[in-house]
Amino acid sequence: VMQLLAGIRIIDVDTTLKEDRALFNGAQKLFGLLITMGEAVAYVMSGMYGSLRDIGAGNAILIIFQLFFAGIVVILLDELMQKGYGMGSGISLFIATNICESIIWKAFSPTTMNTGKGTEFEGAIVATFHFLASRSDKLTALKDAFYRQTAPNLTNLFATVLVFFIVIYFQGFKVDLPVKYQKIRGQQGSFPIKLFYTSNIPIILQTALVSNLYFFSQLLYRRFKSNMLVNLLGQSIPVGGFAYYISPPSSVSNIWEDPIHALVYVSFVLVSCALFSKFWIEVSGSSPRDVAKQLRDQSMTFKGHREESLLKVLDMYIPTAAAFGGMCIGMLTIMADFLGAIGSGTGILLAVTIIYQYFEMFYKEKEQGNMLF
Repeated sequence: VMQLLAGIRIIDVDTTLKEDRALFNGAQKLFGLLITMGEAVAYVMSGMYGSLRDIGAGNAILIIFQLFFAGIVVILLDELMQKGYGMGSGISLFIATNICESIIWKAFSPTTMNTGKGTEFEGAIVATFHFLASRSDKLTALKDAFYRQTAPNLTNLFATVLVFFIVIYFQGFKVDLPVKYQKIRGQQGSFPIKLFYTSNIPIILQTALVSNLYFFSQLLYRRFKSNMLVNLLGQSIPVGGFAYYISPPSSVSNIWEDPIHALVYVSFVLVSCALFSKFWIEVSGSSPRDVAKQLRDQSMTFKGHREESLLKVLDMYIPTAAAFGGMCIGMLTIMADFLGAIGSGTGILLAVTIIYQYFEMFYKEKEQGNMLF
């Protein structure tokens, strides 16, 4: 939020001044604490953890403080990483760890459950070995292992792995623009513009938008069930209203049963990701105008072009990469949801892009000789 306010010039921040940077970072932390407390109070008051009458005032206050304390821990760990005691962002690491933990648990979980057909293991791989060992009809056992609906199955697991490799493949797509240094004659280099120019930011912003829409639709539906406008927005569980149509279909069969839902969902994700991506380059300092200024400050220009044409060349690539890359991110999320990847399409995409960023950081540190191993 603070970066957004700075990007649209509501807050005037000069990043070249040490005092401005320190003040901006302090304001970010304070705003983060305020948002954490506000979200904690809103979730408890809205009944997300049960009715206030059922849980009582004492338990409600304890839950609020627990959520607030958890937010402080995340902020402190993120600060620890940014101070040089680790690599990358602590929040990104939390997101990736949580999603990877969910995938590993649903693949190897040893917990059992009764589904009406007997006792089954929750983990897809553990359940497969259990089916093959305990049933005489091996073909039916394999069919249940691949297609059971009551718990994660092998199809979900293979879909997750497939999406993982597809995202890594797309991460390598980029255009290298040759640059030359004006002050050092003969020295040349390249300026890479990746297909995922804004990384996973579009899907993070789109997920935040949808999550808040779900939250407010549930909150309003609990209070005003009979209101027509509230029902148009959505219900406590997305089974109707706008919140339903922007939620992913639960299975491939649901696409055939309600094609309008699938069409609206696909259109919403693609358009919102493209718009968020283009919006982000304007507020984050990575627009063609900002990049051209950075290159001029470093006395760099594109090979075969005059210095005055820096902005024109960047205008040909960056907005296209941002919009098309955002749509590709959205399409991969949709594909993961339709294939039934473990977790969600958004979660898989966030985890893969974060892990890939850490791999790039690790490789860069190793190249510079800063790694101990």
